[in-house]
Amino acid sequence: MLEAVTQTAQWTTDLIKSIKVLIEGTAILMRLAAPQIYSRELTELIFVQPYCRIANVVEAGIAQRQTASTYLKQLCTIGLLHEIKAGREKIFVNPAFLKLLTQR
Repeated sequence: MLEAVTQTAQWTTDLIKSIKVLIEGTAILMRLAAPQIYSRELTELIFVQPYCRIANVVEAGIAQRQTASTYLKQLCTIGLLHEIKAGREKIFVNPAFLKLLTQR
């Protein structure tokens, strides 16, 4: 039982470290490729869950609806997010984060 707890703790620690590295790499890419929209808050927001909606950006107080849409589309342009139409709403998927969460 103790061995199982140890393995789970190690797996979780490794996952957290990998997420931190991915966040830092994303922040660097955002600063270089889209410096006009870079903010630490936006970077962290796209890692709260593997997808983001325009409403998430607005609710976080980062931007108004139109500007939030522009920000997320710009992140798609530089390859950090992928836009998916879901009914009347657009969902912006973070493929690198989704892959990290599902590969283990």
